[in-house]
Amino acid sequence: MEVLDQDIPGLSVNDTASLVNPIMHFFTSALLLGSVAVQTVLGRAGFGRQPLLLKRSVDSFISTETPIALEQLLCNIGSDGCNAKRAASGVVIASPSTQDPDYFYTWTRDSALVFKAIVDRFTAQYDAGLQGQIQQYIASQAKLQGISDPSGSLSDGKGLGEPKYNVDLTAFTGAWGRPQRDGPALRAIAMVTYANWLVQNGYSSTASTIIWPVVQNDLNYVAQNQTGFDLWEEVNGSSFFTIASQYRALIDGSNLANTLGKSGGSYAAIAPQILCFLQTFWVSSGGYINANINVNNGRAGKDANTILASIHSFDPKLGCDAATFQPCSDKALSNHKVTVDSFRTYKINSGLGKGKAAAVGRYIEDVYYNGNPWYLATLAAAEQLYDALYVWKGAGSVAVTATSLAFFRDLVPGVAAGTYASGSATFASIVDATSAYADGFVDIVAKYAAANGSLAEQFSKDDGHPLSARDLTWSYASFLTAAARRAGVVPPSWSNDKATSVPGTCSATSIVGSYSSATATSFPPSQTPSTGVPPTTTTTTTTTGSPPSTSKTTTTSSCQAATSVAVTFKELVTTKYGQTIKIVGNTGALGNWDTSKAVPLDASEYTAGNPLWKGTVTLPAGQVVEYKYINVNPDDSLTWEKDPNHTYTVPKSCATSATQSDKWQG
Repeated sequence: MEVLDQDIPGLSVNDTASLVNPIMHFFTSALLLGSVAVQTVLGRAGFGRQPLLLKRSVDSFISTETPIALEQLLCNIGSDGCNAKRAASGVVIASPSTQDPDYFYTWTRDSALVFKAIVDRFTAQYDAGLQGQIQQYIASQAKLQGISDPSGSLSDGKGLGEPKYNVDLTAFTGAWGRPQRDGPALRAIAMVTYANWLVQNGYSSTASTIIWPVVQNDLNYVAQNQTGFDLWEEVNGSSFFTIASQYRALIDGSNLANTLGKSGGSYAAIAPQILCFLQTFWVSSGGYINANINVNNGRAGKDANTILASIHSFDPKLGCDAATFQPCSDKALSNHKVTVDSFRTYKINSGLGKGKAAAVGRYIEDVYYNGNPWYLATLAAAEQLYDALYVWKGAGSVAVTATSLAFFRDLVPGVAAGTYASGSATFASIVDATSAYADGFVDIVAKYAAANGSLAEQFSKDDGHPLSARDLTWSYASFLTAAARRAGVVPPSWSNDKATSVPGTCSATSIVGSYSSATATSFPPSQTPSTGVPPTTTTTTTTTGSPPSTSKTTTTSSCQAATSVAVTFKELVTTKYGQTIKIVGNTGALGNWDTSKAVPLDASEYTAGNPLWKGTVTLPAGQVVEYKYINVNPDDSLTWEKDPNHTYTVPKSCATSATQSDKWQG
């Protein structure tokens, strides 16, 4: 057993400035929003503080840990990573640990979750280094699909259920819990997200010829198989995490198929039945999700598996939908309470009352390494709450139901069922208490991280020292996604208008698909954003002295005049639940004054104090457009804003993006 009392090879906390490179720029700049001066705060005590002090300490931990987590995550990706020189290009090692336990393998599940985190951040801000990593990952997975392994081969798809491989992309032939069905689904999700970015930026051909063949194999496997070993590789039955991942993959895949003009009807046909099946995991009498059904394993079913499923199904556009167990849904919040409460028997959680953050493990009956908290599970508990906060603030309200009442009363005693608008004192109390609760989970990770910032797989339930595999890649990815959600950086949408529709009757459905090797794995060069490559910013942090100093240098290169410009229209207008603001104007891109073709705007950043609707339309540089906004009700009736028409001249310059801000003319 390796206890993390040694430094990360070639790294010390005081050298974090050297870690910030172009690949990591977006992660660092996005996650340091609102942080205070960098301090060495790792390993400090962390309970019983007031919310403001807690926020400041979590701010500080995130700013310190972010470059460490980024560096170590990249170190675990072959073949350039410092811990993964023996791994093939694009291959994620689970951990550098080679004994007690030996995690020097590549798991399909872990790799997909790590690269989904990378792709999400890449789609938020272009980075050529990250793009290269993503392309190498896709190429490695195309090769991996064709390997014959103990689960089978690609000819009938059975080989896709193999959970792990040697890092040189050869089959692992030892005894293991196989098949595991979540890997192909999660891999498809990661690749579809990147394919969507390619399509949106004018590279549909790359998505169609290189990515789709890999994704199609995985989707065909998902459409054919639902049960198998769970993500902890112990229970052979029906796993909530697996089924939820499969549902999202089929919706994601059917959307991409429609976009690319591919055949995806079978995915759309099976998805509703999988969503129907997903509802059967809910235990209404206990207010939680049973992690594994159709198996008698002697467990209560209260498992971090379910929290992980919720955050990896997160789509802000779905709001607090309970059918897909969105993070802010009443069922997901009730499950969060019951699952977290089940771990309050850990010694390091003793004395913590309900509504206070606690170290979270896999499930309380766990015996692996004597059953301990996991960093990734504790961070997942925080991430679910950050997801919920994002949606509540965007919607401008919080709904408390009979199902979620116990969760909310732990945080705001005496709160009653009802819907609370953002201007109310109760809304403010819920948001403040939930924010502090979420930060509490991150603070636990700060307290029990190794002194050099390393995140292992587990930490002791008795005294908190790190246990099991060191530098677990999934732990670092979990930290980065939780920190991103806290900063308001959310993943791209995956849903469609049928994503929350549950059939009245469930029926077992499976479609046998065909499989073939994906051989086109060479990506074209220079697939940059349609809006142009953003300027390069270098951040240097000096940790000597107090406080540390930070400087930024921005360089820009010359460019050709843009022929088209992505114009983001921003409209401030107060709306009611169910209403949608759209823009319509005198050009084809704006519907030629046809309200049925008006462009809908997005309310993801809407708050009571800043009722913002926004949307981006690509227009020819130099074009003069006239337009108005309309308010569309749920019954499709609409209200025009008053005269006069807005007039806007699209800029003609090197810039490929612009913003136009307006207020509703009432």
